[in-house]
Parts: sequence; C-alpha cells; structure tokens
Amino acid sequence: MRKTTTIISSFAIHILLLISSIPFSSSQPNEKNSTTDLIDQICKKTPFYDLCSSILNSTPPTPKPDLKTVALVMVNNILSNATDTLNFIEALIKKTSDREMEQALAFCAESYIPVVKYTLPQAADAISQNRFGFAGYCVSDAVKEVNSCNKKFSGVLLSPLGDRNGIVQKLVDVASAIIKQLLKG
Repeated sequence: MRKTTTIISSFAIHILLLISSIPFSSSQPNEKNSTTDLIDQICKKTPFYDLCSSILNSTPPTPKPDLKTVALVMVNNILSNATDTLNFIEALIKKTSDREMEQALAFCAESYIPVVKYTLPQAADAISQNRFGFAGYCVSDAVKEVNSCNKKFSGVLLSPLGDRNGIVQKLVDVASAIIKQLLKG
C-alpha cells in the first residue's frame, strides 16, 4: 500500500512540474502588447512615425525594451544603412566612366567613411554610457556628412544616391528625436 502512495505522489509531482513548465499564452501577449505600446509611444514623438514603428517592430529591441535600448537599435540601424550606402558608392565608383560622377561619388565615400567607422559607433557607445548629449552630437554630425554628399550632386549631376541618402537622413531624424527624449529623462 505504501509503495502505491509513493508512486502516485511521484507521478503527481512530475505532472505538476510539467504543467508549471508550460508557458501560459496569456503572459506572452501582454509582454508583446506592452512592448508595442512603448514603441508606439516613442515613435509618436518622432518626425517619421511609420519608419520608426516599422524598424522597431520588425526587430524588437528586447523583451522589455526601454528608451535607451530603442535609441541604440535606431543608431545601429542608421549604421547598417550608412554601411550599405558606402558599399553602394564604392561599387558605383568602380563602374562609372564619367569623371565628374566619379569625383562626386568619391567625395560621398569620403563623407560616409568617418560616419561608418567613427561617428555612429561613437554615438552607440555614448548611448551605452548614458552620454546622450554626445550621442546627439554624433548623430547630427552624421546627417551633416550626408547633406554634404547630396550637395555634390546639386545642379548638373543626377544623384544615384538620392533615395539612400534620404533614408539615412530620415533615420537620423528619428534617432535624434529619440535621443532628445532620453535627454529629457
């Protein structure tokens, strides 16, 4: 008789352990809803809500993001786009036979290189270290370089970088608005 009780108790413990290890679906949507709500609140305070929301919802920062994490995600997204643009510029330089276009593209490459190698990584480091003012400065500097690239194509040349520079510029505007939220505390 005693052996049966032990077996039943052992079986009951295993069932309880199995049940307790199953995640309840009601807790997951609440976390997702709170993340979505936070992202929505943050993005509403930026100049390009749809762009901000799209980026942050497609690559959620963490299960429980905060404003600092969201800012890091956005700066890293700018870095990714700027790196892609720099690679695109370098490929165009190799293909072009137009001397004027080659010079304008080379100028743009020289503008993007420090943004990719130094400015945006410094912005990410500054955010990680709670130096939000410096992060804002770095992000603003990045957009100045993009704008100087755009100016090389004003007038005679049609820019092959217009859309790419435009996206980087919008991303910088979104990141700047998020960093301003961080500065307000």
